[in-house]
Amino acid sequence: MKNLIILGSILFSFSMQAKITYPIVDTGQKRCFNNTKEIVFPWKNQVFYGQDAQYNGNQPKYKKNSNGTVSDLVTGLMWQYDPGSKKSFAQAVAGAKKCRTGGYRDWRLATIKELYSLIDFSGTDISPFSKTAKNPFIDTKYFKFNYGNTKTERIIDSQYATSTKYLSTTMGGNATMFGVNLADGRIKGYPSASWKKFYVIYVRGNPKYGKNKFRDNKNATISDEATGLMWMQIDSGKGMNWQQALKYAENFTYAGHSDWRLPNSKELQSIVDYKRCPDTHGTPAINPIFRLSTIRNKAGWVDFPFYWTSTTHKNQFGGSTADYISFGRALGWMKNRFTGKYTLMDVHGAGAQRSDPKAGKASLYPYGRGPQGDVIRIYNYVLLVRGGVAVPNKKGPKLATVSAPKTYYRSSSKSPFKQSSTGKRRR
Repeated sequence: MKNLIILGSILFSFSMQAKITYPIVDTGQKRCFNNTKEIVFPWKNQVFYGQDAQYNGNQPKYKKNSNGTVSDLVTGLMWQYDPGSKKSFAQAVAGAKKCRTGGYRDWRLATIKELYSLIDFSGTDISPFSKTAKNPFIDTKYFKFNYGNTKTERIIDSQYATSTKYLSTTMGGNATMFGVNLADGRIKGYPSASWKKFYVIYVRGNPKYGKNKFRDNKNATISDEATGLMWMQIDSGKGMNWQQALKYAENFTYAGHSDWRLPNSKELQSIVDYKRCPDTHGTPAINPIFRLSTIRNKAGWVDFPFYWTSTTHKNQFGGSTADYISFGRALGWMKNRFTGKYTLMDVHGAGAQRSDPKAGKASLYPYGRGPQGDVIRIYNYVLLVRGGVAVPNKKGPKLATVSAPKTYYRSSSKSPFKQSSTGKRRR
């Protein structure tokens, strides 16, 4: 009888795993951080407990083939190894049909969710003014990677194109495509105009990857049968800093469950609906089965919050920022170089992944931060997750030695970034 019970449990487990068509790959983050720097792994009930590195998900597993391809053994996707030279968005789209890498004819331009599966948050965000770098947000053991050519562009200009278009516009009217910057570790909307160039790696296999299968559990939770994750249907209803968000998650009991956690960047990005946006639908970029809070942004428009993840956005000086997903407009303050006037606009699109300071006062950033004046909120909302593959990890690697934390992005009111003759800032 005992053997039958064990066999039944094994078969049930196998059946559940067989349904997972959209396995979320772990972020690769192995270190823990406080509000400024790396720390030893905190214990349960200590401050900063419950962050990304303390849960092990599906560990990345690649196979480098001898025909210019790389197989992802977790997602079932196959990728090109070498992105080659940069292309315009139109060239990236057209090139998929002509691609014959490895002898295959079914290559496609990846969606934003497919490409984001490759991002590795053991990477280090660097200053746009740096001349050298060596730790990008992708595993260079398996993929060829190039930073931007500092003779003609910024070192962080290593944006990769996807097939996912924004249903609205950014930068005051630009047609926009979502891309992943594997030099600075972000998702942003980029102009799909011919003057903007991107790296491209085509993908094939697993046509179901990135497609959610939501089920309303009728208890204010939503299950995604494609990923194996369960989500709160409603959010925190208020903003909080990163430390408070971690504490909120680890001490929360909801719908009969007490194992909720703050999602990592890949988990939270998995539920973005890139076929929805505030300007087109009047809703956040998420399936309407979720019920997110509304806010009024700085321009007075009805909008939707930024949502914290448990993933620290490490830069070369420490870990003072963490990633968030923008289900509403990814706003920024753009300065007119002729009049000096700032205009608040959607600069990166609903569905962007950017980063905020973990603590402090948003009022210290009246015109945002970075080349597009990214709006800083700090007090972001929370949407909790449970289930999936999230094995508690109690011990991390030996602490790294880093310099004292500094801020290398300047306020947009004193932006050092060059502008083109049209007044557009370089991305």
